[in-house]
Amino acid sequence: MLTTLRIKNLALVTDLTLELQPGCNVITGETGAGKSIIIGALNLVLGERADRSLVRSGEESCSVEAVFDVAGLRAPLKQFLDGNGIEPCEENRLVLKRTFSTSGANRQFINGSPTTLAVLAQIGEWLVDMHGPHDHQSLLNPAKQLLILDAFGGLEPEREAFAALVKRRTALEGEKAALIVDEKTYAQQLDLLRFQANEISAARLQSDEERALEEEFNRASNGARLLQSSQAALDALSENDNSLLTQAAAIGRALLELQRVDAGAANLVDLHSQAVGVLHDLQAELSRYAEKISVDPARLAELEERLDLIHSLKRKYGGTIAEIIVFGEEAKQKLQSLEGRDAELARINGALEKLDAEMAKTGQALGAKRKKIIPQLAKAASKQLQDLGFRQSKFDVAIAAAEMSSSGLDAIEFQFAPNPGEPARPLRAIASSGEMARVMLALKTVLAAEDEIPVLVFDEVDANVGGETANAVGEKMNQIGERRQVLCITHLPQVAAPADAHYVVTKQIRNGRTISEIQLLGKKERVTELARMLGGQSDAARKHAEAMLR
Repeated sequence: MLTTLRIKNLALVTDLTLELQPGCNVITGETGAGKSIIIGALNLVLGERADRSLVRSGEESCSVEAVFDVAGLRAPLKQFLDGNGIEPCEENRLVLKRTFSTSGANRQFINGSPTTLAVLAQIGEWLVDMHGPHDHQSLLNPAKQLLILDAFGGLEPEREAFAALVKRRTALEGEKAALIVDEKTYAQQLDLLRFQANEISAARLQSDEERALEEEFNRASNGARLLQSSQAALDALSENDNSLLTQAAAIGRALLELQRVDAGAANLVDLHSQAVGVLHDLQAELSRYAEKISVDPARLAELEERLDLIHSLKRKYGGTIAEIIVFGEEAKQKLQSLEGRDAELARINGALEKLDAEMAKTGQALGAKRKKIIPQLAKAASKQLQDLGFRQSKFDVAIAAAEMSSSGLDAIEFQFAPNPGEPARPLRAIASSGEMARVMLALKTVLAAEDEIPVLVFDEVDANVGGETANAVGEKMNQIGERRQVLCITHLPQVAAPADAHYVVTKQIRNGRTISEIQLLGKKERVTELARMLGGQSDAARKHAEAMLR
């Protein structure tokens, strides 16, 4: 259930906190007091797109926060939060928060974790079922009617199983379409794939060869220069009369003479020995390096040709050798599939035939269950409609075979006869919005036991209703509240009186600014508010209000 709704700087609201009760909660107030702001705020925190013009004038941003008790929620909330990297609920409290500013900055949080609007909207679908003044028009949609029938009968698992079969069939049809092409196109695809696969295969690429090739090419293309430089270094080091090693030998003889005269110069001899050792190591490495340098025009051409081939393949098939190799493997697989087109088509057609048989069986079984459920739904809805003022009305559901869709092989249509002696007609043929609203409320009452959504919101769905029917609407709201939390905005005292909790929204002027406030009413305040809704604060109106509350 929704326990707390806090709104800051939204339209006429500066800072409002609404603590809601279990059961049926009604919100009343004068026209324009700001009742719709409550519903608008709830829509925002449940993922609806934000309108920056809703930020209160003079403020830079607004926020809405909603706290839900999710102890009894059947939806897989914990797994969903884990899967989206969101903090878990503490003590079964789910905290949703939405902020947006006049500059367009838009942020949303779940249990303090930043999230996306899509994630917020998904959770919103599990938590709240919202009905506005015109939402009962959705009952005219046959797809929505089928959803209601399946929800009443608990047929969602069978429906989902059929939808999975349809998804598999669509995938197979896609594979088949990719294989069925005209012969010219087929031949062109084969030629292209063969060329691509053969070109990559013939290259015999190694994933790590490019760097080694480039290094060798660099040495080969600069061979003469490298040989000249290394020979010059060798000459200076050891191969002329004034080389470093010749000079080092003279230095060594001088140091030995020092050591003979002064034993303390022994460390100088050691250092000289180390230096000469390093020079000999350098000479050996330089000699080996010079021996490897090849001034071979044929090898240079070979390296250049190999690198050109790799660069050409990279331009065609991928930015790296690894990507080219993967492309080649995929081309081989596609080629094999196309070359075995007839066998592949036979396999797909066989799978489709088997799947069609399974879908026919599953769809017919689903249709049979729907036919068994229809009389139960019709009976339950008719009973609720009688309570709502249609004393001798009749509600029914027509079912017929239809083209395959993800929902099955059936098409249904709700039918209604509000007046005795008149035949039942499709619901879409009923012109009265008041009748439509009552049909929707009757179905909501019937579905309350099966529906898994814990919070139902009714925003002035009792429009065009009055008299005894309004009393019945109020009782129905309260009846739904026994199984689900109900939040109802109404102008009818008959609907407000039976509620478990009654809130009133008022407009106040403070510091020259208009603000909306909400207050939970006690018994005396409820009498005053119901009397206002009845037309005034006369003794008769107050006594009528007291009688309604009793």
